[in-house]
Amino acid sequence: MVDDVSVSQDTFIGRTTELESLGAHVAAARAGQPGLVHLTGGAGSGKTSLLGAFLAGDACRGMTILDASCRPAQVGTAWSTVQALFRPVVPAADRAPASPLFRGAQHALPALLPGTAGEQPPAPTHPVLHALRVLAANLMADGPLVLVLDDVQWCDEQSLRWLDFLLRRASELPLLVVLAQRTEARPVVSGAATAIAARHPVTTIALDSFTAAEVAEMVGRVLPGPAEPSFTWTVAAMSGGHPLVLTRLLRALRTAGVRPGEGEGRVVEIGRAVVAASVREVLGHLPDHVRDVARAVAVLGEESPDLVGALARVPAVLTESAVAVLRRAGLVARDRPDLVHDVVRSAVLQTIGAHVLADLRNTAAILLSDAGRPADKVAEQLIRMSYGTRPWMVPMLRDAACLAEREGAPAAAVRYLRHLLEVKPDDVPVRVHLARLLVETDPSEATLLIKEALTLTLDVRKRAEAAVEFAMACIAVDEPAAAVPVLIEVLDDLDLTLGPGSADVDQELRTLAESALFITGSAERSTIASIRDHIDRMGTLPGHTLERHRLLAVTSLLTVTGDCSAKEAVEQARQALLLPGDALAGWPQMVSALVLGFADEVEESLGALDGVLRYAEEKGAVHTYALALSSRASVLYGLGMIPDAMADARLAAKIADMQPRGKSSRTTRITLAGLLIDRDEPEHAETLLAQIEPLALDRSVWGHPWFLMVQSRARRALGDHDGALRLLTACAESIDETGSANPAFLPWWADTACLLAEMDRRDEAGQVAERGTEVARRWGTARTLGLAALARGVSASGRASVGLLTESVEMLSRSPARGEHARAEHLLGRALFAAGDQNAARRHLRAAADLARRCGALALAKAARRSLIDAGGRMPEITSSMVDILTGTERKIAGLATSGMSNQAIAQSLFVTIRTVEMHLTSVYRKLGVNGRAELRSVPWAQDGDPQIPEWVFVSLGRRRAET
Repeated sequence: MVDDVSVSQDTFIGRTTELESLGAHVAAARAGQPGLVHLTGGAGSGKTSLLGAFLAGDACRGMTILDASCRPAQVGTAWSTVQALFRPVVPAADRAPASPLFRGAQHALPALLPGTAGEQPPAPTHPVLHALRVLAANLMADGPLVLVLDDVQWCDEQSLRWLDFLLRRASELPLLVVLAQRTEARPVVSGAATAIAARHPVTTIALDSFTAAEVAEMVGRVLPGPAEPSFTWTVAAMSGGHPLVLTRLLRALRTAGVRPGEGEGRVVEIGRAVVAASVREVLGHLPDHVRDVARAVAVLGEESPDLVGALARVPAVLTESAVAVLRRAGLVARDRPDLVHDVVRSAVLQTIGAHVLADLRNTAAILLSDAGRPADKVAEQLIRMSYGTRPWMVPMLRDAACLAEREGAPAAAVRYLRHLLEVKPDDVPVRVHLARLLVETDPSEATLLIKEALTLTLDVRKRAEAAVEFAMACIAVDEPAAAVPVLIEVLDDLDLTLGPGSADVDQELRTLAESALFITGSAERSTIASIRDHIDRMGTLPGHTLERHRLLAVTSLLTVTGDCSAKEAVEQARQALLLPGDALAGWPQMVSALVLGFADEVEESLGALDGVLRYAEEKGAVHTYALALSSRASVLYGLGMIPDAMADARLAAKIADMQPRGKSSRTTRITLAGLLIDRDEPEHAETLLAQIEPLALDRSVWGHPWFLMVQSRARRALGDHDGALRLLTACAESIDETGSANPAFLPWWADTACLLAEMDRRDEAGQVAERGTEVARRWGTARTLGLAALARGVSASGRASVGLLTESVEMLSRSPARGEHARAEHLLGRALFAAGDQNAARRHLRAAADLARRCGALALAKAARRSLIDAGGRMPEITSSMVDILTGTERKIAGLATSGMSNQAIAQSLFVTIRTVEMHLTSVYRKLGVNGRAELRSVPWAQDGDPQIPEWVFVSLGRRRAET
């Protein structure tokens, strides 16, 4: 444990370079090369501690040291600094004249011994200056001399003139002069120390803030135990690297018993108090106009000197010099005209009374507005005012919110609108705008805001706009049914009020409300039939407006659930995506992407979803981002890309759980559960499914049957075939009730046929397979046709089964559904084994295991391996990592290849031939099913991982990563 004394001196820790520089000058002085060092730094920068460490170190051993610290109270006393320097070596007044030290230096006595014989201190005439130089030379007769002056800015003029005189005549003397100056303090003799430095060869050492490495060193010296990087970073951030503040903070942390392994919360709490005290101390030693400028900078932030000066009521010339003083004091950043840290800002603002601060903010807002600064700069002042908003401020806050929204800063836009709502609580457009933003971060609050807005106005247009946002909020909270009656009422009011000949803008508003009704109503089992009938009666949607394309996106999704072909659905989805740019970004683009995914137009589907993700990131739309991740996970799941789908689903769930009253959406949990079953974790999947609220799920058109099918797969994986069959029967009934005939929507019939075949109920399996085949042929994609052949194949037996399953393998191999392809390979291999063709069986079973492993479908891969072993084949144990199928050498070479090393470099590093590297890489490519280095880098080497939430999500939610 470091004691209190050493803690107070720790400010020179990490100043290795500075100490080495001073030591080099001492060595030069010993060799007869005089030197001058100008040491500069703000208050608390560690000048005094560094000088103390230097003088007490080995470098000065055996030298004569004269050191003194100048004091403001002695500025007016002639020769006060010289007297302080020589006091340790000057004998008493009655013995001084006879001392050998004063041989040839008698004229120095009046300057060194004021009041001798009633004399006044002499002027700095040549005899006095020369005598003092002789005195210094006498001291150097026995060895080198080090003269150290701290706080030289308060040195008296006579002493400074002598130092200059001495240095001009110090050639070949063993002398080192060190002048330490506080940079933020104005010198009494203006520019004297600088002038001395300008006239003589000098080394200037500027003591800047500590680096991160130096802060870490101090933390290690003062606090016990190893420090986490985040702890050290917080200490550095709170102190700004300022030596004095850092020393005080570390002492306070040690006194409070804080250990480096603890969280950063206590560092922040204690640091605020330490910084506030240090800031008050620094400001207390500064002139009034500098303090005024500091407060103006605290209010305005990074702004031009003319605005800072106008707010501080200080002339521009003085403003710039005041900022320089504040920078030297460590309050203003070195690279920008703003305070170093928001903690410092808070500390500066605490020195201002509440009324004065309010007046400053009001004046700052007017100055910024008059200067034409962006609305958000003005709004930041307005929302911090403690009294009422004036009329001119209302449009400024509206403009600031719109600007923040466009620039992807929803948290800022929400702050502006909340403040505006406090001023105008009955403003419906403000409520609707605020709710639209909160849908992305706090949809529950958004629904409450819009419910209130609907009661505050009778204007049919405002109600329609509010109802549309209410629908989006209801979708976000998984309660779309709540929006349906509101939208129906609004549409009726629009029809009654506007009439058939209304303006185009009103017709577009009606179309927008209608699309909101369709997207919410089609999600409810009780309303989907009427919604579908309404769409059938609509006919072709003309025009290319945004609202009509949104409506087209909804109808394309309903087409998927109906009795149509994939070609028709794809055509509608593509038409819905015709508008350029971000016009359709959000749920319309996601809906269209899902339709394309159902139709096996995979590249277009994933491309559209990637576009939504980019848009959401640019706009700070957290809910849209999570929903797009969940949608992409569903598409990837259908493609058999289990690790990628798992990463998206997990990230979507983590983001959803971050939001206020947040919980992962039902669709995300169902997707995760299905992925876990394929990962051979059915127990975990059932636990996840059990967390979904059943009442809300029962109403869902999409979620209810999907939940039942995934639950049935979990039951089947756990050996409960009867329970799985009951769930699949319920799934079929749920789909029939909503009229959803599409086989690609939910292939429950393929699961049912396979399950009945396993239960040796092939006749029933055949009936279900025929039903699925009929709708699959109408849809017409390779995936659904391959699943239909698979369902018929497991229902048949003997050569008929082999033929149908062979057809399934061929059809699915042409589809993007790699997981279904692996399943068909497995079933074909088992059928061939049952038919007595062991060689062909092993070939297909091995292909099934390899393909399933590459997909990340561990349950299927393990089942295929067991079947392969039963058929007389051999295969290593299936594990969660694809790397496990490689030998040690293969794994090492593959790792070097993915890092970017060439074959020649790999061969040299492993001391093997290039041919050996090529042979092993060929084996790696074959085992992992990739075609080269580019694909090798994309291999999911480990199935598990904890996806990191992007930093912008924390910003949009107004939170810090540490809070989670």
